Amino acid sequence: MNDIRRTILWVIFGFAMVMLWDQWQVANGKKATFFPGPVSQASAPKVDGKLPVDASVPAGVVGQAALPTQIPVATAAPATPKERFEISTDVLKLTLDTEGGSLVRTEMLKYPDAEDKSKNFVLLDDSKDRIYMAQSGVVAGSTGGAFPTHKTVMVASGPHALAEGQNELVLTFTSPDVGGIKLVKTYTLRRGAYDIAVKHELINTSAAPQSAQLYLQLVRDGNKPAGGSSFYSTYTGPAVYTEAKKFEKVDFADIKKHKADFEKTASNGYVAMVQHYFASAWILPDGMQRNLSMDAVDIGAPLADCCYRATMVAPLEILAPGASKVVDAKLFVGPLEEKTLEALSPGMELLKDYGRLTILSKPLYWLLDKLHGFIQNWGWSIVALVLLLKIAFYWLNAKAYSSMAKMKAINPKIMEMRERLKDKPQQMQQEMMRIYREEKVNPMGGCFPIMIQIPVFIALYSVLLSTVEMRGAPWALWIHDLSAPDPYYLLPLFMTLTTLLQTSLNPAPPDPMQAKMMWIMPLAFSVMFFFFPSGLVMYWITNNVLSIAQQWIINTRMGVPPKFNLPKF
Repeated sequence: MNDIRRTILWVIFGFAMVMLWDQWQVANGKKATFFPGPVSQASAPKVDGKLPVDASVPAGVVGQAALPTQIPVATAAPATPKERFEISTDVLKLTLDTEGGSLVRTEMLKYPDAEDKSKNFVLLDDSKDRIYMAQSGVVAGSTGGAFPTHKTVMVASGPHALAEGQNELVLTFTSPDVGGIKLVKTYTLRRGAYDIAVKHELINTSAAPQSAQLYLQLVRDGNKPAGGSSFYSTYTGPAVYTEAKKFEKVDFADIKKHKADFEKTASNGYVAMVQHYFASAWILPDGMQRNLSMDAVDIGAPLADCCYRATMVAPLEILAPGASKVVDAKLFVGPLEEKTLEALSPGMELLKDYGRLTILSKPLYWLLDKLHGFIQNWGWSIVALVLLLKIAFYWLNAKAYSSMAKMKAINPKIMEMRERLKDKPQQMQQEMMRIYREEKVNPMGGCFPIMIQIPVFIALYSVLLSTVEMRGAPWALWIHDLSAPDPYYLLPLFMTLTTLLQTSLNPAPPDPMQAKMMWIMPLAFSVMFFFFPSGLVMYWITNNVLSIAQQWIINTRMGVPPKFNLPKF
């Protein structure tokens, strides 16, 4: 087997390994990284903008230990009319409902909508198209009873906007006395912050001791966020973090099939709902015991099991008559900015999921962030990062290109020998090995250095795909959003041209079929990049241009003038 065949086989082997790894992820219940299958998009139910009545499902019945009580999904219409109103800070516009004091809609004032730039991005929503809410309330403990839940209509008090020069906004919801318990829920929002302090004060208004549990839950439909791509996949679904098992993602499909596997009890951590670039999470103080559950909510006709709950239930000590208990929780609703997440709570930075190559991705992001601190432009920071990586891998690449240059230099001799011994394959193979020994050429010398760099490419791919700072970030000229595809497809076209130019600098394979494959493969690979974010395409272009320049210089130094080998179809 000659050198060209081996080179092609190594390239195919590397590509196959990446694809096998991707399919292994799928087989283990993970989302495909490349070419994910079509996602079934079940429309969220429409029942006056809320979950329908008479749909209570016991929390904890799907794939986990049952909780000691039932958390209601919906009840009959409350006697006191409920209302919704907006409150605003400099980064968030929130819609809260007096029914349970629940957070039912969030607008990100610093992030435009992916499809309509004139609108703000909406994460939580309770409308005819989507269901995604943050709720909390009280359920009975060992003594039984019915207490204020997220279906109890409360009275709101406090300002609705962050005043000029003010750093905090405090809003309070007070429930009526239900079963001898009054719940006072206080939201405290800070300027520039996406985490909200939510204080729950339980007051025993009865003459008897009360046993109660506080629950915090995130409820959403199972639909993918709008604006996704069919050429790459990002995770959408619940997640749990505990000190015991660290970060665990739980697919909607596993919850629905009763196969959800995650830590059920803990004294630390959080529950979350994650999607591309954004997440929501409930966080309880460390040391406070809590039960964790996830279930599919049966909402009946027209669709069943389209909504999912991620819940934490914290058992509280017995409340004596007249006594009160305060639980300080945090609700995070915002973008996955790594430095912000790290400061919130242990394990929160894992919501920005790099996958199995986190050990490589985190330092790459750190370096990219430092470069942005100097350059102040994410596009040029990507270019600078690729340049630094090329410098770091210079000697590996130099070895690969030197080996390719030597092979290119002896290619005429190989071609002549192949033609002369084309009817004697065994002798041809022996003669080829002799030429390699005499010329001191290693046919595999150009493959291994490239293979070593494949994990770095995949790690950087994860960084650029998951970094929310790229969302809406401009580069130059017509590129106004590095997280969106090039609107005019100029970058993908240029990337395709550089890929073909790099292919043309390689030695021409003697076999016509191999020659065709050497051109068809990069063309097919380039098709994906017409639908990839501009930041990823920029990375690949920069890498191609620097590789071409390095290959050109090395060939020239070795006395092998660069020559373009054009295809012959």
